[in-house]
Amino acid sequence: MARVWQAQLTRAHGARVKAQDPARHRERAQRKKALVDARIARATEDRGVLVVNTGNGKGKSSSAFGMLARSLGHGMRCGVVQFIKGSFATGEEAFFRRFDENELRYRVMGEGFTWETQSLARDMAAARAAWNEARAMLEDETFEFVLLDELNIALVKNYLPLDEVLAALKARPRHQHVVITGRGAADDLIAAADTVTEMRLVKHAFKAGIKAQKGIEL
Repeated sequence: MARVWQAQLTRAHGARVKAQDPARHRERAQRKKALVDARIARATEDRGVLVVNTGNGKGKSSSAFGMLARSLGHGMRCGVVQFIKGSFATGEEAFFRRFDENELRYRVMGEGFTWETQSLARDMAAARAAWNEARAMLEDETFEFVLLDELNIALVKNYLPLDEVLAALKARPRHQHVVITGRGAADDLIAAADTVTEMRLVKHAFKAGIKAQKGIEL
């Protein structure tokens, strides 16, 4: 057994030595660069993309708001519609409200989580009002980036017809980027999207009894 362990340690040490060899490192980096350069050269289409952030893990909206900040940094006109959130203040809203309406149209349209409202009629009416705002942005070619936060939740709960949403996304201006967040993204929406990321939950502080924290969840 000792000889087996020694052999394994020897092989591992040899692998580390090879990995640290400058000539081998340079060779691997050159091969990697050639592959990346080839992929960049093949990516010639220039148009707006549809991004979907879904899954049970944390970070769907956080990632989307990061893209919003990036777009504003490039001087793009942006729009945000929040479909579910609305009953409590968030840090992102406080920050992005500082932008002029001509730079960023920010609409918080939700009534809060469904277990708080406990009214199907109110939730459906709020979703329809939010979608009307969203559709106006999707039809307006001056908007270059549109974030539809928690739209997936409204679709999962059948507050809005999926076909209507897909049709509006397909008909939007060619240059317009759209990001949709929320768990449970519909298969047809995933199929229509250009980029889809599924956040996987590994651990969450809330399950350990830690309340939502400013700057992390709020």
